[in-house]
Amino acid sequence: MKIHEYQGKEILKEYHVPIPAGRVAFSVDEAVRAAQELGGSVWVVKAQIHAGGRGKGGGVKVAKSIDEVRSYASQILGMTLVTHQTGPEGRLVKRLLIEQGVNIARELYLGVTLDRSTSRNVVMASTEGGMEIEKVAEETPEKILKEFVDPAIGFQQYQARKLAFGLGLAGDAFKNAVKFLMSLYHAYEVMDCSLAEINPLVITKEGDVLALDAKINFDDNALFRHPDLIGLRDTDEEDPLEVEASKSNLNYIKLDGNVGCMVNGAGLAMGTMDIIKLAGGLPANFLDVGGGASAQTVEAGFKIILADHHVKAVLINIFGGIVRCDRVATGVVEAAKKVHVKVPIVVRLAGTNAELAADILKNSGLNFLVAGSLKEAAEKVTQAMRN
Repeated sequence: MKIHEYQGKEILKEYHVPIPAGRVAFSVDEAVRAAQELGGSVWVVKAQIHAGGRGKGGGVKVAKSIDEVRSYASQILGMTLVTHQTGPEGRLVKRLLIEQGVNIARELYLGVTLDRSTSRNVVMASTEGGMEIEKVAEETPEKILKEFVDPAIGFQQYQARKLAFGLGLAGDAFKNAVKFLMSLYHAYEVMDCSLAEINPLVITKEGDVLALDAKINFDDNALFRHPDLIGLRDTDEEDPLEVEASKSNLNYIKLDGNVGCMVNGAGLAMGTMDIIKLAGGLPANFLDVGGGASAQTVEAGFKIILADHHVKAVLINIFGGIVRCDRVATGVVEAAKKVHVKVPIVVRLAGTNAELAADILKNSGLNFLVAGSLKEAAEKVTQAMRN
C-alpha cells in the first residue's frame, strides 16, 4: 500500500527521523495559512500524488513570499500533473504539502527495501540525490552503496557509519547521518514497510540531515498488524480496477496488453503471462483468484477483466488442486452467463475432475474454447483474438 509524502513524513517523525516543518493543505487558503503558521521567508509548495518526478512536471515550486505561496497553490491544486510515473493521463492534484525552505548544501539518496536475490533487507545510499535510482543503477552502478541486513541481528551501527563515510560526510553531518540511518531502518522494520525511500536526503549548511522527500510503501500482507494504516489509503490515487478487485480479495494488477488472464495461484499466473507473450499475445492483467476459486470470485474476476476495454480475449487457467475442476467449470459457466461475455474465452483446467470439467464447458451452450495444455491455451487465445 502506498501513501502520500506528508503521511509518510508524519510516520517517520514518530520514529525520530528528521523532516522539514510542514503542513498539508486541501485548499489555497489552507496553503496560505500553513505558510503563515510555519513562519520564515521561503516555503516549498509540493503537489501530493502517488508518483515521482513531480518537480519536473511542475508540481513543486519554491515560494519567496506569501503571495507566491497563494499563486503557486492556485496553479498546482486542481492541475493534472503528468510525470514519467503517472503516464500521459497524469494525476489530479487534490492536496498540497507546504514546507519551510531549508539551506541545502548537498542532496543524497537513501533507500531501504527487500533484496529478493539475497532474501535480506538492503540499505542503499548514493551521492546522486534527486535522480532516479534506476537510472543511476544503469549508468553508474558504482555510485550506489549497499549494506545487506542480517535478519538475526538487524541493521548495525557500523553499517550506518560505513554508508555515511562512503557518502563523504564528516563532523556533525556524519553523526547526524548515522542517527538518521538507524532511525529510518527502525521505522521501516517496525512498520512492515516494503520500501522507505528518501530522495533527496539533504545535508543543510548547518550540518543537519533531513528527509526532503519520503516515499513509504507498506507490505499489504502485514497490514493486519497495523489497522490504523488503512485510513491512510487514498483510493483516488489507485487504478479503479485494482480498487474494485481488492473489494473481492482478488490479486489484480492492470497491464498494457489485450489478453485478459484469470488464474488460481500467483506463480501459475506469472507462468501463464509468459506463455501468452511467447505465443504472440500481450497480457492485459495479472489476476490471481486464489486457490479456492468459486462462482462468486470468477464472476468478480470476469467483471474486472472486461471493464478494461483493451481486452480482446480471455484465458482462464485453473489448476484443480485445492478446488475441483468441475466446481470451477460450473462457476465459470454461471459467471459467463451473468456477465454476458462477448469476447472469446479460452479455458484450460488441469487437475482433479478435469475431464468432467471439460464436459461441463462443452455442454454449457456457451462458446468456450477448451484447451488441454497451457501451450495450446495460449495459442488458441492469441488466434481467437486476431480472428
